[in-house]
Amino acid sequence: MKKRFIRLSLLAVVIAMALGTAQAQAPAARKKTKRSTAKKKTNTNKNSAANTVVVPPKDTVKPVQEFIADIKLDTPRKSLRNDASIELQLVKDRTPLAYEHIREDDAVYRQRVWREIDVHEKMNLPFVYKASEDNGNQRFISILLNLIHSGDVTAFDATIDDRFTTPMTFRQIAESMVGKPHTIQIPDMTQDPDGSKGLTKDTTIQEDFNPDQVERYEIKEEWVFDKESSRMYVRILGIAPEKTILNADGSFRAVLPIFWVYYPDLRTFLAKYEAYNGKNYGARMSWEELFESRMFSSRVVKSTIDNPGDNFISAYIKDPILGLLEGDNIKEKIFNYEQDLWSY
Repeated sequence: MKKRFIRLSLLAVVIAMALGTAQAQAPAARKKTKRSTAKKKTNTNKNSAANTVVVPPKDTVKPVQEFIADIKLDTPRKSLRNDASIELQLVKDRTPLAYEHIREDDAVYRQRVWREIDVHEKMNLPFVYKASEDNGNQRFISILLNLIHSGDVTAFDATIDDRFTTPMTFRQIAESMVGKPHTIQIPDMTQDPDGSKGLTKDTTIQEDFNPDQVERYEIKEEWVFDKESSRMYVRILGIAPEKTILNADGSFRAVLPIFWVYYPDLRTFLAKYEAYNGKNYGARMSWEELFESRMFSSRVVKSTIDNPGDNFISAYIKDPILGLLEGDNIKEKIFNYEQDLWSY
């Protein structure tokens, strides 16, 4: 009986100690739970701040639209069928003949001549042939602009010099030929339909390029007498389309070149274009053959013969008729130099 009582007493003590331990651990667990909750809240706030996207304020001022002068060139459209009664393959394979080499010591006579080609003359009608073929429009100015726009040929600024020193971009050429866009005031029919308020708005005007406005071309060439072959050679150095400058009242003021193209760079491409022949469409020659064969009409506007001031003929001869005669006189002097070397 005594042993049983001791066992019950020990069991009661163990149960009491277990209950005390459980009550002591309960507040600690609650504290840990609260701390973990607080940490979770802090992390949530940090994540929400990191994920917040700052939206910049919208700019209500519209950007100013920049208008750029441009020349609209027609894209060449090739025929899907053979547009001829024969197979045309010679033009594709045509290449210009290489120039004969002239040693500097053999060039005993050299003169430079500047000529002007007027497209209104009958012999120069190929320059304004308006038809379109597989390689594009056949006007000479359209051929030049397409080659410059594609990057095959480099244009040089004619307002600086004629020695091919300053390249021009196609945008600069467009500004020279059609001018920069300008703004004018027109009636605002939206805000003032009947015009009673006198409201106006700005509108930008851009002139369109008209190929027919290019009526003249300037050619820079050099005449060389080679004593080894006893022959006079003429070599074209550059070609420049010219634009007509008018006064405010529409009267004529001057004719100025727009840009220069180095002719030796141009020869390879001109061999691929055929010039118009009104007498026989099947006997057309390439543009390179036309220039090398001198199949054009021109007048001399400047030369290095007896011209220490490097002036155009129009600068020291005001009468246009006398200016034409002076140009013929320059041609005759070059011709006579070669003829005087021979004895008959």
